[in-house]
Amino acid sequence: MITALLAAALSISAGCDLERPSGAPGCTRAEVDALPMTAMQVVGTHNSYKQAIAPAEMKLLRAMSPRTADSLDYSHPALTEQLAAGARQLELDLVRDPEGGRWTRPLGLRMAGGGDYDAGPMAQPGLKVMHVPDIDYRSVCPTFRACLEEVRTWSARHPDHLPILIMMNLKDEQISVPGATRLLPFDAAGMDEVDEEVRAVFGDGRLITPDGIRGERPTLAAAVQAGGWPSLRAARGKVFFAIDEGAAKVALYSRGRPSLEGRAAFVNTDRLDAPYAAYITLNDPGKDAARIAEARRQGMIVRTRADADTAEARTGETGRREAAFASGASYVSTDYMKPDLRHGDYQVDLPGGGVGRRSPDVRP
Repeated sequence: MITALLAAALSISAGCDLERPSGAPGCTRAEVDALPMTAMQVVGTHNSYKQAIAPAEMKLLRAMSPRTADSLDYSHPALTEQLAAGARQLELDLVRDPEGGRWTRPLGLRMAGGGDYDAGPMAQPGLKVMHVPDIDYRSVCPTFRACLEEVRTWSARHPDHLPILIMMNLKDEQISVPGATRLLPFDAAGMDEVDEEVRAVFGDGRLITPDGIRGERPTLAAAVQAGGWPSLRAARGKVFFAIDEGAAKVALYSRGRPSLEGRAAFVNTDRLDAPYAAYITLNDPGKDAARIAEARRQGMIVRTRADADTAEARTGETGRREAAFASGASYVSTDYMKPDLRHGDYQVDLPGGGVGRRSPDVRP
């Protein structure tokens, strides 16, 4: 089976769009569908939910810290629009609000003397989606459930899409601003809450899970190293989740579940020898090039970033973008699927066009 998948990967022409194969020799639907999903490379978005900070609040932030203001001065359209434009990786930052109402009057809004803000979704109980609580809190989908339902709706209407990765950051570190709302910890109950919301929306076979990848192998890592990720045919129309966190939260999420048994999401790991090693975030494609290559050799899904903190948009520098695509990472994340014309014409498109291509580390 693995040999057949590798042979298929080698036969795909470099200019072939894996989501919409042209039917030309080397780019037929049958040839593309035989690829393992690890053979693809696609573009995604960083902090995909993020809306712009309101002008009055940005003015206050810039007065306090111009560098911070610059780094937060970007935004994205609705998730549906991003998916329609070809994003196949999304990133959601979560905060806990089990009773609802913790961010109906964010600190930044109060400091600016009010403004246009729909607090209705924030009154609902459940996980909320925001970047910096109380400061950079506006979201195209304020609740986790709303974000997931939007992705599910789009996915159901486009059942042939390449597999969508949804990354999650679990935020519980208190920001050092007087008057900010105290963040609740992502303890064991918080981890279960994440899984419950994921399964409530994607519990009908549309979800790629650690259990599904592990199968009969002794560990998730062993399954991945043996080529356990599904073919593109099997992965089309599906989503999978990854918790993008450090060792402490990964340990809590995987406690008693060394291969993430029963869990809805994969986890980031700094240990390529961990039993749950299947996914890794390596955001600096230059510095992390060797680690990306090693993770890829082990069959892992890798996400990297083409830009960060608005720097590339302001300077036009493209070295990081080129390194990201050359690295072989499956998912290349950006804040600029479209340029921000306030700064310049920097943007990130998949080389050769289309939604998905054969990763350059899969040699023809």
